[in-house]
Amino acid sequence: MSTNHNSELVRKIFEAYLENKSLRKTPERFAILEEIYSRDDHFDVETLYIHMKNQKYRVSRATVYNTLELLVSCDLVTKHQFGKNMAQFEKSYGYHQHDHIICIDCGKVVEFCDPRIHQIQSMVGELLKFEIKHHSLNLYGVCFDCTAKNAMNNQNSEIKHAS
Repeated sequence: MSTNHNSELVRKIFEAYLENKSLRKTPERFAILEEIYSRDDHFDVETLYIHMKNQKYRVSRATVYNTLELLVSCDLVTKHQFGKNMAQFEKSYGYHQHDHIICIDCGKVVEFCDPRIHQIQSMVGELLKFEIKHHSLNLYGVCFDCTAKNAMNNQNSEIKHAS
């Protein structure tokens, strides 16, 4: 599906949602939607807000927060709570099911997709007589960069103590 076609569909879905809930269709809300769908990463509210301010959009933090909640409510954005970190978001319309691995040191989030997880989901659903609608799998560890940095810090610490 082309990005442009996807943007139009997402906009129409959001418009219909706002109309259905008798909410205002403001340019700021659509600018936030557009900004989110131009991204390919996970983001937090503050990152999105600062990026929009740097792009000269006239939006308040409250507008960003409120619009994100609306977008989560109409399933255009997914909200994640990765460990103790602040909530992170990602666009969700037209994107395949995937899972996450999160670094517990720096908070880096990496997406991955493994067909075996879908097979396990199907098998468990059949076995326990559940119709599985979706799943969420988050793995937590220490990324390569943080492992290397920690090893370097430990090495430097040992050298200082040896002197």
